Amino acid sequence: MQFNDNDIDWLSDLLAAVAVQEIMPRFRQLGTDDVKQKTSALDLVTEADTSAERVITERLRERYPDAFVLGEEACELDTSLLGKLKDAPLAFVIDPVDGTYNFATGVPLFGVMLAVVVNGETVAGIIHDPVGKDWIIGVKGAGSHIRSAFGIRQKVSVSPPTAVNEMLGAISWQFLSDPLRSTLARNHAKCNASFGFRCAAHEYRLIASGNAHFALFNKLMPWDHLAGVLIHQEAGGYAARFDGSAYLPRHLDGGLLIAPDKANWQDLRQTLWSE
Repeated sequence: MQFNDNDIDWLSDLLAAVAVQEIMPRFRQLGTDDVKQKTSALDLVTEADTSAERVITERLRERYPDAFVLGEEACELDTSLLGKLKDAPLAFVIDPVDGTYNFATGVPLFGVMLAVVVNGETVAGIIHDPVGKDWIIGVKGAGSHIRSAFGIRQKVSVSPPTAVNEMLGAISWQFLSDPLRSTLARNHAKCNASFGFRCAAHEYRLIASGNAHFALFNKLMPWDHLAGVLIHQEAGGYAARFDGSAYLPRHLDGGLLIAPDKANWQDLRQTLWSE
């Protein structure tokens, strides 16, 4: 079966069904053996992550037997999977529980993310909120919207461009090193205010729906950013790597800065990197 825009609702419902089955029953119910560290005490994996990814992957392969499925936890076991994304005619990229640290510590800010990539281009992104029981969805060329639990669809747009000193934004610190880390920390204070959810799913939702202005990320794992960047762009926003080049599914480094438009991106880039 080939992917088309009519499959968006099926994919959205799949993420919600798996959240009900595999994620929410474990929320605030995890035992000591259900949580494991990956690279640090802040980088965790839980039984919810592995079980949700397994079920989503199984359902995708049943419906799209020729598609490549790239999940965060599968890639943790076999990093060679990352290299296969760029050549896949059709691929699904899954983050089964984005914001695992929040999930594991009982904070209700986490999401399920899925991106659809066709011949190296992201064509759809879905972020499901298992707590709020809704979705933010973007489709290439068709805009972005929030789909409520009651089926209501509301188009979203990024915030209007504004001066840097009026901006609300997030900088993901944990994967930055000095001297850039210190430079960005100092210059972030030139903005109006900051937020940090430790959850890209909710950060992208906040920015794509016009309730914040920008975000900066240094680590570019495809499951963390492909869906969110597509949703943000379809909501009218602009994203590029730190050097101004376009962000593509194959990119794993180079950083990422997202803003309301290109002019605002350039203003932010100049302000945040200034000596």
